[in-house]
Amino acid sequence: MAERSVALGEHRYALTSTWTGNTGAGTSGYRDYRRDVTLEVDGKPEILASADKPFRGDTSRWNPEDLLLASLSECHLLSYLHACVTAGVVVLSYRDTASGLMRENGAGGGAFVEVMLRPEVVVADASMVHAAERAHAQANEWCFIANSMNFPVRHEATVTAQAS
Repeated sequence: MAERSVALGEHRYALTSTWTGNTGAGTSGYRDYRRDVTLEVDGKPEILASADKPFRGDTSRWNPEDLLLASLSECHLLSYLHACVTAGVVVLSYRDTASGLMRENGAGGGAFVEVMLRPEVVVADASMVHAAERAHAQANEWCFIANSMNFPVRHEATVTAQAS
């Protein structure tokens, strides 16, 4: 939930993350517990999460890497729609097939090194295509999540006009 802070332009967010993977022995050993987590934000559906499969997670649940990629994709989408409105571009559809590359460092950790967003956008008229393509750069500048990353968030966008 976003709360307006006392300082203008600041927003606070809160959630509850509850580990639900205790199988009875707690974390007595690396293989003795599940990586299951429930993420909750007041007034929103719960998200069932886990670790990624290589880290002994449940593949039927969202993992932190999925959620990071989803956050970047959605933030760009929402920033892009705003950029298009301000540029007079009418977007009729938008679909992104995003991907990310994370590298383990061999010491138990790792980091994302790149994310690629591949939005496919359809606009109302061919005269809007050029402005719609430029709006991706504006969206990247406005996206709070992309601006918080320490790795590149790249774009390979396709913009077409609705067939008449």
